[in-house]
Amino acid sequence: MERRPPIIRAKAGLARPVLLILVFGAFLMIVGVTALGQAMIVSGGFSTTALKAIVGSDATAVRGFANAYLSPTDLVASPTAERAASLQADLASLAQRAEYLRVELRLPDGTLLIADQGPSGSIAPSSVDFQAALDSRVSAAITPAGASEAMGPLAPGGDVLREYFPLKVDDHVVAVVGIWRDAAPILGQLDDVRRQVVLVTLSAAALAAILLFLVFRSAQGRISRGAALLLEAERRDPLTGTLNHGSLVEALTDTMEAAEAMGRSVGVALLDIDNFRLLNDTHGHAAGDRAILEIADVLRRELPTQAVFGRYGPDEFLVIAAEDVAALHAAIEIVRLKLGERALEVEGSEPLPISVSIGEATFPEIATSVTDLLTSTVGALHEAKASGGDAIRVAGVVPDVPAASHTFNLFEGLILAVDAKDRYTKRHCEDVSGYAVFLARQLGLDDETIAAIRVAGLLHDVGKIGIPDGILRKPAALSPAEMAVVQQHVALGDMIVRDLPGIDIIRAGIRHHHERWDGAGYLDRLTGTEIPLVARILSIGDAFSAMTTTRPYRKALAVKEALSRLEDAAGSQMDEQLVTLFVAGVRDRGVANLRQPDLPASDLWRPYRQVA
Repeated sequence: MERRPPIIRAKAGLARPVLLILVFGAFLMIVGVTALGQAMIVSGGFSTTALKAIVGSDATAVRGFANAYLSPTDLVASPTAERAASLQADLASLAQRAEYLRVELRLPDGTLLIADQGPSGSIAPSSVDFQAALDSRVSAAITPAGASEAMGPLAPGGDVLREYFPLKVDDHVVAVVGIWRDAAPILGQLDDVRRQVVLVTLSAAALAAILLFLVFRSAQGRISRGAALLLEAERRDPLTGTLNHGSLVEALTDTMEAAEAMGRSVGVALLDIDNFRLLNDTHGHAAGDRAILEIADVLRRELPTQAVFGRYGPDEFLVIAAEDVAALHAAIEIVRLKLGERALEVEGSEPLPISVSIGEATFPEIATSVTDLLTSTVGALHEAKASGGDAIRVAGVVPDVPAASHTFNLFEGLILAVDAKDRYTKRHCEDVSGYAVFLARQLGLDDETIAAIRVAGLLHDVGKIGIPDGILRKPAALSPAEMAVVQQHVALGDMIVRDLPGIDIIRAGIRHHHERWDGAGYLDRLTGTEIPLVARILSIGDAFSAMTTTRPYRKALAVKEALSRLEDAAGSQMDEQLVTLFVAGVRDRGVANLRQPDLPASDLWRPYRQVA
């Protein structure tokens, strides 16, 4: 299962949904004001409509009464007692039918001519509404019973609706009919309308509030999640999704503080991609990004669960381990080996190898502060890169030196110079030396010649110390101009060793190991047996080693494929007799067994694959 690095949570909590509270409060305030305003507007409109309907109905009733029971003479001269009693009875009947509290017929001067009940003859004081009736306008108003301007008692009391209707003869107002109604039913209807308006408005508001709450809660949740993701994104590298430089330093600081308090150790490892600049320059940044992603994937899969890691620099990853520091080195070694099994697929190129140089350091054994610990780790990383890459160096630990290296001579100095230039070249030279000695023994050469061939194999590429790194480690096929530069390494190597005494065989191997049997090699275009035997021997070991080890520009071939290619080159590129001996030896003994007991294998060299 793929393991991902832990997410470091923000220390500060997310802010409370203040915006939701403010908006919700403002919404409720608006709803309240709206409900009140709607109630007032609707009740006012209803009141006006209801009054118009009542006044219109009463106006019809008054018109019908006047047409049916009144005559002009009743309004000009005081009616007789008998006539007054008849009119009073008619008004009482009208009041009963229409459920009026009181009906009065007044003359323009305010004299009460007839009422549905009570005596007549008194004069009512003039009022604005009565005056409006005299001006031929119907007036109506809801007033308290005590201020209703009625000239008789009103039952049951409370608020009443008072109406004044002008009676006209020949466009002149000759009398005014006053009607008083109980206003309680009208006001009750108004209250019902108000309650219904408020109820409907509040119900709608409640639904809207619930919907608003749900919407805002969802929005707040999204905002909170977005804020958390944004905060987390600020802590992570956008390409790999791992912790970025700042987060790693913060995590290392926290880890070291906790470890110091608990008396524990902290281990860190800094991984740097080998030849990353050349990869970018040759194949573009997309290829570099894929290499970074490959390394991040291997780290996710192979590091211990509790380890924290991330992208520390453009081509660097930092790993932090606190709980099991002892396991860090083993895990990092597994990471290095797993990367060796992967290949980077780049368009227009063979699969490219991926390797890293790694520096390790521990707290508090090596350093007691974050800065010193990282500095020590960087120093160890530089040692790993200086050794040729694809290596691990631990701060404070001196690499083991083979016993044979304690006796220093000039040849070993040259070999160390090759190692300092390019670790692959040194491994390759040891490889070729072993193969060459095997062939020399198969041919039955004397020990002195074999010893010279051994040194020639170790030094055959010594001239590459003068080849620019950008060409020597280029992760792609060389251009013709670059190839011409590389071809000069045989001449440069010959120049480096030419003044040493008694090394003719070694010089011949260095200068001519790239000559071809058919004369198409370099630099001197020798053919067949013109090529010194040592050079013919070295060319076979050189080709086989180059094919079966990983190069900066491609992954290694299988041994079976390499042997097949050697056989194809026999008689054209290489001496057919020597190829036959070498191929038979590999198939019979296996690659690892070609080295002789008196030629100790370097612990830096490993064959890519074994023959099955």
